[in-house]
Amino acid sequence: MLLVDDLLLRPIIMVGNVIHSMAIEEMYDVEAIQDDIKENRLLYEIGDRSEGEYERRREELRTQLEVAREARETLTNKVEVKGQ
Repeated sequence: MLLVDDLLLRPIIMVGNVIHSMAIEEMYDVEAIQDDIKENRLLYEIGDRSEGEYERRREELRTQLEVAREARETLTNKVEVKGQ
C-alpha cells in the first residue's frame, strides 16, 4: 500500500509544490518591482513625472518591494519544509 501511495501521491505533491513556487514568483516578482522603481526614476528625470507624483510612486513601490521580499522569503521557506 505504501508503494502505491508513493507512486500516486508523490507526483501530485511535487506538481503542487512547483505550481505554488511559480505562483509566489509571479505574485511577488521582486525584479519587476525593481524595474518599476527604475522606470519611475527615469520618467522623473526626463520630466514626464512631477516630483510629487514621483515621490508618491516611489514610496508605493518601496512598500511593494518590502512586502514582496518578505512574502517570498516566508512562503518559500514553508514550501521547502513541506517538501521534506
